[in-house]
Amino acid sequence: MKHNNISIFIPHQGCNHACSFCNQNIISGAKKQPTPKDVTEILSQSIDIIKDKADTEIAFFGGSFTAINRQYMLSLLEAANEFVGDNKFAGIRISTRPDAIDNEVLSILIRYNVTSIELGAQSMCDDVLELNNRGHSSSDVVKASKLIKKHGFSLGLQMMVGLYGDTVDGARFTANEIAKIKPDTVRIYPTVILKGTKLAQLYLSGEYKVMPLETAIGLCAELLLFFIQNKIKVIKLGLHASNDIESDMLGGIYHPAFKELCENTIYMQKAIETLQKQNSKNVIIYVKLGNVSKMIGQKKINIEKLSNMGYNVKVMEKKELNDFEIIVKDVQDCY
Repeated sequence: MKHNNISIFIPHQGCNHACSFCNQNIISGAKKQPTPKDVTEILSQSIDIIKDKADTEIAFFGGSFTAINRQYMLSLLEAANEFVGDNKFAGIRISTRPDAIDNEVLSILIRYNVTSIELGAQSMCDDVLELNNRGHSSSDVVKASKLIKKHGFSLGLQMMVGLYGDTVDGARFTANEIAKIKPDTVRIYPTVILKGTKLAQLYLSGEYKVMPLETAIGLCAELLLFFIQNKIKVIKLGLHASNDIESDMLGGIYHPAFKELCENTIYMQKAIETLQKQNSKNVIIYVKLGNVSKMIGQKKINIEKLSNMGYNVKVMEKKELNDFEIIVKDVQDCY
């Protein structure tokens, strides 16, 4: 069953570091800090609408939740906790910094039915973290992750691709280090350049060079498949398309259907690998139920590429297949 969040954004609260890429007001679209009353109103409206409450968490995103004013944090948790339990929502999900986790704060989160904690690791390369003013090290990510898992929370880790000073190999290293930690979930965010950030200054001065979109798509497709193979669920790939981001973005790695492009790439690679082992040029490619459009590609780009390679292809569904698993069948004439 698909996991759902009721997201409540707390823009740029609790963080003492001006990370090179960060402008939480733009990323979240939030204009003010939510009050406990706001939380109650949001959840009161949602609880009668959402059917799969047992698979839905109340999620506090934006900023660093465990580093905000303690009384404010407790007031938000108290308001949210009223909506957790039997016939209510499954629990509370928060996002925070690796260096804002310790035994004391985890004991508080347990009392308020927090079930999932996501850490903004961003990179596991210490030089990249320093260049982007993260204010923590890769060892802080490992230490905080161990504590979170020890206390029984579901652990999520977030990484970024295309950061200032990072490389393709650096992103692969980060993914490998994250996999060693064995989180339950991962989010992969391509770097965008937002107005009013240090990254914007570096970009405008020419010091920061943006990773080409095609390179980023290929890399993130590789990372997506890597995490799937390591049985780590990728719950987000790419930034959520919004008017705020698109109007305040100077450049960077962005496409409103970024995840879909990555999925198209994986299917294309799988198809080529399989087709090259066969002699037939007229084939049916079977994919998982609901994944036909991913194999076909945006604007049928994959079918067009395969056609240019001399293949006549028809795509069909097969219920028993898994994500990115394909079966190729020879036919006399697909059409």
